[in-house]
Amino acid sequence: MKDKKRVLFMCVGNSCRSQMAEGLLRAMAGDRYEVASCGAVATGLSSRAVQVMGEIGIDISHQLSQRDEEYAGQRFDYVITVCDASGEQPCPVFVGDAGERLHWPFDDPAYAPGDEEEVMEVFRRVRDEIRVKLAEFVLGRRKV
Repeated sequence: MKDKKRVLFMCVGNSCRSQMAEGLLRAMAGDRYEVASCGAVATGLSSRAVQVMGEIGIDISHQLSQRDEEYAGQRFDYVITVCDASGEQPCPVFVGDAGERLHWPFDDPAYAPGDEEEVMEVFRRVRDEIRVKLAEFVLGRRKV
């Protein structure tokens, strides 16, 4: 098998969306992709993200919340930002070498309003939206 393609997922805090995307792609096609994630800041891995990923049999509890500077100077085949489109917080910009840059806007579940169950439903929805987008990506039917 030829070398794995390198994918970097980026969002603001590297706690939810990019972490879920990292775990999902690794579970879906880890034999074809080397996967990492980072953010403009490292706010720590969300326990809610860990919980909703565990509900579908994917353990991301070992993943680390990292800043984008951890990957400075590295090359990735794909750099995918997963920030929302609201513009409340600017998406980080990868300054390294990227073969292709994609932007997939997902709501940030870390800021979901409501009681615990309502917040968890937002986490599940975002997880499932990321999973659908990654299935398209893995199958080569990327809609950019």
